[in-house]
Amino acid sequence: MKDNFSSHAEDYSRYRPKYPAEVYDYIIARLSGHEKAWDCGTGNGQVAAEIYAFFKKVEATDISTNQIKNAVKRENIHYSVQPAEKTDFPDNDFDLIITAQAIHWFNFNKFYNEVKRCLKPDGLFAVLGYGLFSGNPETNKIIGHFYNNVIGSYWDPERKYLEDNYFSIPFPFSEIETPMFYQEYKWTIDQLLGYLRTWSAVKHYEQANHEDPVSLIEKDLRKAFGVKNEVSFPILFRLGKLS
Repeated sequence: MKDNFSSHAEDYSRYRPKYPAEVYDYIIARLSGHEKAWDCGTGNGQVAAEIYAFFKKVEATDISTNQIKNAVKRENIHYSVQPAEKTDFPDNDFDLIITAQAIHWFNFNKFYNEVKRCLKPDGLFAVLGYGLFSGNPETNKIIGHFYNNVIGSYWDPERKYLEDNYFSIPFPFSEIETPMFYQEYKWTIDQLLGYLRTWSAVKHYEQANHEDPVSLIEKDLRKAFGVKNEVSFPILFRLGKLS
């Protein structure tokens, strides 16, 4: 699994979007038990911090020690540095296994074997993510050019799974139909710029060219977006049970 985010864990924690409460409500309503959950690829712990109140214990894992150092702390969340594909958890241990904006980095076969081993027979497996945001038309035009042409060649191949709304990943589970959700914000231009600078392709561009690519569009983006404006993220969401 690649670790693209350790070097800017604090910015990741500050600027990355969250998931709407309706998504968690949808998952929680379909649970058979509330003993334990596993948030895999927890990053800054944003998902663990949303679901902790529904479980006696939440295990949250990531391969990045720096991400976990910046993670949200709650009494019943236990963080550990472990790969998604090989953990020290017991068999049939979790009522919910959830992974958010991370599964595209995993070895699918090995991770799914771990999910099947660790999930209770009646447990739920949830995959979350978010796609490319949209704003006003002029902002969308600038972001589209930036995404495809300026940093387009610097995206990891795994980005394609997000562009496919996670429907091109294997999903060897009995799938539960999910509705479409969106996460909407009213962001300042500085929040938007901060978020763009957390993109992995931006970091790859910086390393290759010793230049911040966001600065290339910043002037035009400030003009197009204004001081504060609305952005909307489509939520990628797949839910399943053991077959």
